[in-house]
Amino acid sequence: MEFEIKHDAAKEKFYTVVDGQKAVLEYYTSDNNTLVFNHTYVPPSLRGKGIAAVLTKYALNYAREHNFKVLPQCSYVVAYVERNKEFDDIVVS
Repeated sequence: MEFEIKHDAAKEKFYTVVDGQKAVLEYYTSDNNTLVFNHTYVPPSLRGKGIAAVLTKYALNYAREHNFKVLPQCSYVVAYVERNKEFDDIVVS
């Protein structure tokens, strides 16, 4: 299943809508160079479909493409970057 991920920079979130429900990865900018990924939410009826992973990968790729560092504070994002070492170059602690 493919998900269309959108970025709402004004509200500082990445999101997708599936079956009329919104899944989000929220962040804030801590300085001009770091995005703090602080909250991921997938509605209960959509869980287990890989939506959080797709949102997280998209957000990390966005950060890399725009020369941002990422500080993961959300437990899901922390676990994701621990499993996906290809993002080590942009993750800060």
